[in-house]
Amino acid sequence: MVFSRATGSATGGAERASGRLGARAAAATALVLLAAAPAAVGDGRLLREVVFTDDTELASNSELARRLLSPLAAARLAEGVRRAGGTMAGQPIRIADERFLVYLPSRPLASGYALLVFVPPWEDARLPQGWGDVLDRAGMIFVSAARSGNSASVIGRRAPLALLAARNLMNRHAVDPARVYVAGFSGGARVALRLALGYPDLFRGAILNAGSDPIGTRDVPLPPRDLLYAFQTSSRLVFVTGERDTAHAADDLVSARSLRQWCMFHGDGFLQARAGHEVAMPTALSRALGLLSSELGTDLEQLAACRAGIDAALDAQLRHIESLVGEGRRPAARKALADADERYGGLAAPRSVELASAL
Repeated sequence: MVFSRATGSATGGAERASGRLGARAAAATALVLLAAAPAAVGDGRLLREVVFTDDTELASNSELARRLLSPLAAARLAEGVRRAGGTMAGQPIRIADERFLVYLPSRPLASGYALLVFVPPWEDARLPQGWGDVLDRAGMIFVSAARSGNSASVIGRRAPLALLAARNLMNRHAVDPARVYVAGFSGGARVALRLALGYPDLFRGAILNAGSDPIGTRDVPLPPRDLLYAFQTSSRLVFVTGERDTAHAADDLVSARSLRQWCMFHGDGFLQARAGHEVAMPTALSRALGLLSSELGTDLEQLAACRAGIDAALDAQLRHIESLVGEGRRPAARKALADADERYGGLAAPRSVELASAL
């Protein structure tokens, strides 16, 4: 995972009048545009106050808990909901009540549109300045939800809004599934990391702009084994932070180190020259998108050895917990199991869940 210094400077693209939207006919009934007229940005169309209509199982309460919480945390949540007389079925938000900003580029690439789902730290839905020209060149649709800022719940709003946005646009446009990415700035980048980790079957990579965390922790638990393995082999992460934003640049190094510890070797990073804590400039976005689309080139022997080391350590910890249970040392067993659940997340299931039921 390589970090370097960007040499490009910010050059905001001039706004130009745009042509007609080239959407599919099916979009007319399913994608409701409340704006009186789309705004011109780059050569594409900026659509405000967009309403989507399709739900997706990926954004259901049960699937969010399975992918974004540790197994024991998900079990505790489900039990709490049950005791309160509720159910984990259904969606945490009503999609028809939400509003999105969508940027549609002038044309897709030969393989179809790329898609970038952006999680903001702010409350409104906006397109960062100068990004339209970069999105046009990449043939990339951009979408961001309103009321998805840092004050909103990650699992209750920010994650499902991003998932619903991706699925609705993929349902309506010829999107290349191999070029669907998630990005975020500051606190939104931390959410983007969780989405990339928990949903590698949807997002093939992430741009973490001035915000990152280590994975395999209470805040960012590992998903079930099949999803973690997909993340290791099919995803790429790109860290982009201002060189003067030293605190977040240090966070990136910690996050990158944790990725390597959990056998994720497809990562790149660079610093924006002379930038502080600010959203990526167009030149930085262009560079990040280029890195995202580069070939992964997995070293299978390295990956197998890394996974084997993790499995051996996990097995030893679970065996230790089993021995504590057998000796009747339940308080010690509970603490050790909580530690294992926090560190190994979905990798420890179903054994961790079985041990919890025995305690």
